[in-house]
Amino acid sequence: MFNIVLYQPEIPPNTGNIIRLCANTGCLLHLIEPLGFNLDDKQLRRAGLDYHEWAEVRTYKSINELKPKQSVYALSTKGTKHYHQATFQSGDYLVFGPETRGLPEAYLQQLDSDHVLRLPMHANSRSLNLSNTVAIVTYEALRQNKFEGFN
Repeated sequence: MFNIVLYQPEIPPNTGNIIRLCANTGCLLHLIEPLGFNLDDKQLRRAGLDYHEWAEVRTYKSINELKPKQSVYALSTKGTKHYHQATFQSGDYLVFGPETRGLPEAYLQQLDSDHVLRLPMHANSRSLNLSNTVAIVTYEALRQNKFEGFN
C-alpha cells in the first residue's frame, strides 16, 4: 500500500478520479488544504463514482501536519530523475502538487534531489493531467512491488 498526497488540489474531477484509484489499489489518500472545492462537491462525487466508502481519505490543514513514516517522493517538472528510476517500497509517500502551479519550490528543496521525480515528456509540452500522473506513478510503484495483494 502506498500513500498518495495531493497538495492543495484544485479540480474536483481529478481528486474524484484519484479517490477511485485509491479505492481500487488500497492506497491511502492524504489531502492538504486548502482544497479548491468542498469534499461534498457534486463533481467530486460523480468522478469518484461514490468510491469514497472504499477509499481512506485524510485531510490536513498544512503539509507540516503530515508526518511520513516512509520515504517521500515528489512529482515535479523540476525533477531530474524519471519516476521509473526510483525504487519504491510499500508505505512510501507519493506527493503531487496542485494542477495550476505544482509543488512549492521550498517544499521540493527539503527533499533529496533523487526524491524529486518527473515524467518524461516532449520538450515544451504542458504537464499531464494530475489524475493521469498519479495513476502512472502509483502503478509503477505497485509493479515494482510485484502487485502484492492483487489478483
